[in-house]
Amino acid sequence: MSDKTAYIGADIFDGQQMRTNCALLINGDRIDGIVSVDALSDDYTRVKLSGGLLTSGFIDLQVNGGGGVLLNQDTSIQGIQTICEAHLQFGTTSLLPTLITDAPDITKRAIDAAIEAESANLPGFLGLHLEGPHLSMQKKGAHSPDLIRHVTDQDIEILCEAKQSLSKLLITIAPESVNCDQISQLASCGIHLSLGHSAATSQQAKEAFTAGISSVTHLYNAMSPLTHREPGIVGAALNTDDIYCGLIADGFHVNADAINIALKMKTGRGKLMLVTDAMSTIGRNQDEFELNGRMVKREGGRLTLSDGTLAGADLDMISAVRFMIEHTCCDRFEALRMASSYPAQYLNLGENYGHLKKGAYANFLHLTDEMDISSIWQNGRKSS
Repeated sequence: MSDKTAYIGADIFDGQQMRTNCALLINGDRIDGIVSVDALSDDYTRVKLSGGLLTSGFIDLQVNGGGGVLLNQDTSIQGIQTICEAHLQFGTTSLLPTLITDAPDITKRAIDAAIEAESANLPGFLGLHLEGPHLSMQKKGAHSPDLIRHVTDQDIEILCEAKQSLSKLLITIAPESVNCDQISQLASCGIHLSLGHSAATSQQAKEAFTAGISSVTHLYNAMSPLTHREPGIVGAALNTDDIYCGLIADGFHVNADAINIALKMKTGRGKLMLVTDAMSTIGRNQDEFELNGRMVKREGGRLTLSDGTLAGADLDMISAVRFMIEHTCCDRFEALRMASSYPAQYLNLGENYGHLKKGAYANFLHLTDEMDISSIWQNGRKSS
């Protein structure tokens, strides 16, 4: 049986433009190209779809949990697999499992599990995101204050050593806990660095950007705001062309008007990227869970600690895409880019991920006209 398949009958968004009356060609786990249906050869087995849109699979850079599993509580390859599988059903074909601030031994176990997942070529696993513990107490959010601390030389050694075994390692840090020389050391190891959970001034943020930080974590949330005399991290990030910004589009973390402002501001190389900041509730009927010894309640689409502090998000990526289309000035193609091609570009994976062009991995979705998921393919295999 041939591994060559042609999907026809749906419009195709290749990541840049819409293609109509065309076929998406798949050869094994790779995309073979897009051709006119009239030019389709007999080498391919044809699969007829009933309208809708074919588009790239989603890429999520901040996923704390899913399927009843929180990475902080299950730092194993099995835990990572459960998280990846839980988000796959919502269109996320690739992700970074994310560890929220925790004790050094938990961090080490998460790193070891991530290295094991990479060695096993675990489907959906792209690398690891460590959100903390080197953050600001002032902007701790739901992170445990007992676990937040300054970076040490040993931490830097451990993180740089981990990067040698991981294709992608993203770390959220704050200038209050990591100085510019230390930022440069981490960046020189090939680690992606994101500024977050910080009360830094705009000038401090710009200095951190120059030292090696390339993004901000969940724009607007847990960071110094834009004001008329002190633009804060928000102003610095929106006004720096090459800084990427993660964004939680669930209607609770960021007001739609604030999202519109960000959309109009980010016109340079750095883009807005949709992230879910998802917790263990995704794909699971779960009303509460524990985070660092504190209970998190799930109610009305929100996850909160007992004091009302937002604790991650009860959000999947297709819902974030729909929120952008329905509640902001973002059109559906830009929303799809924010969930696929932009995070791929940020991680320097644009050759193989985030689009439907020849040579990319065959991670793609079939969406209905209402932007619901009809089918999902990961590495060329249709998800059940």
